[in-house]
Amino acid sequence: MLDLKRADFGPGFVFGAATSAYQIEGGQADGRGPSIWDSFAATPGNTAGGDTGVTACDHYHRWREDLDLVRDGGFDAYRFSFAWPRLVPDGTGAVNEKGVAFYDRLIDGMLERGLRPFGTLYHWDLPSALQDRGGWLSRDIAGWFAEYAALVGRRFGDRLASTATVNEPWCVSVLSHLFGKHAPGLRDLRAAARAMHHVLLAHGEGIRALRAEGVGNLGIVINLEKSEPATPAPGDVAAARMWDGTFNRWFLGGALKGEYPRDVTDLLAPYLPEDWERDMDTVGRPLDWCGINYYTRTLMRHDPQGGILRSARAEPRLETTDLGWEIFPEGLTELLVRVAREYTSLPLYVTENGMAERPGLDDTRRVRFHADHLRAVLAAKAKGADVRGYFAWSLLDNFEWAEGYAKRFGLVEVDFETLERRPRASYRAFAAMLGGVVAAPTSRGTK
Repeated sequence: MLDLKRADFGPGFVFGAATSAYQIEGGQADGRGPSIWDSFAATPGNTAGGDTGVTACDHYHRWREDLDLVRDGGFDAYRFSFAWPRLVPDGTGAVNEKGVAFYDRLIDGMLERGLRPFGTLYHWDLPSALQDRGGWLSRDIAGWFAEYAALVGRRFGDRLASTATVNEPWCVSVLSHLFGKHAPGLRDLRAAARAMHHVLLAHGEGIRALRAEGVGNLGIVINLEKSEPATPAPGDVAAARMWDGTFNRWFLGGALKGEYPRDVTDLLAPYLPEDWERDMDTVGRPLDWCGINYYTRTLMRHDPQGGILRSARAEPRLETTDLGWEIFPEGLTELLVRVAREYTSLPLYVTENGMAERPGLDDTRRVRFHADHLRAVLAAKAKGADVRGYFAWSLLDNFEWAEGYAKRFGLVEVDFETLERRPRASYRAFAAMLGGVVAAPTSRGTK
């Protein structure tokens, strides 16, 4: 069990569970348009086992039982994302009212269960029609995103407890455009540099559009890794510094201070959009909070063949998750304190934290993982970080992007043959700590 109490975190601290649209919804009907993840997953070799998100967890039909799981686990809030192609199939222009109706039902369902809706506008499922027009390589995406943000603000903003623009801009830009691991699967430095800027420009324009619609409590969700050198050798130290620059400092500095780190802009100068400096007031528009996603530490070593960063990941030294990621809760404390001291006095939320584990209901290691990271949050609060909430990733086993259905993050196990939901020990541990009740496994969807 989790050897902690809700009261340890102070009054008003928010406990939640998190998901994302493409990973759980399925429901590719009722006017939903195609996304870049549909085509990426349909391309042989891009995902483990050729898995796709066509059905996923069928949350589109089973959302009632999934919200019951959040409520019965004792959680205060549910973090979810809107599917841009479900709401605006072509990315701009005509609105799909059936998609609007789905999110109306979902949000109202949260409120009926006493859950606070934490919405995210973009969790990687770009409408394919916008990719055809340049996607994140095009500066025009800032306007497209602002139009979409305004729609979400008009239709749902009055019922959202909190709204984030973009989830994990590093994954949107670098992982997807330089390393080719996620959709659209590019391996192009110029594309990555442009996406790194345009994703934050779109974020800033999204904030402007949401505020114009009267929506408050706005933020962004940034994924951070603890980057350390594999050895004290100067080359390894430089490699860790540059990894920290492109992974952490670029997005923290841009979104929270309206400035990029000089060492990274010097490195990327030939590839960045022209006159990017003129956009920094928009990139750094004032926010109300910042979300931090944290999973692991990375040890970096110098590698002359390691591309422009001249670096490569070294082998982990600690216990790892089923994805091979180091389990390093101290890194969460260090990063939360660093953000609070170096970047912002805004409230912080741990918007994702969790581990991939082998299938099964007795996930003892996952219970320990969450307990250790919750203690890391308490340690950060004791050092002055204004941490207001913690969201476990994920409520359900899901389509884990390029890993398909092979890697399991869920507090609740999903049988992808029957779609039955079965609460794991980690779910039961949260329920015990938060005063929830453990729901019986379910197997029938409710439409």
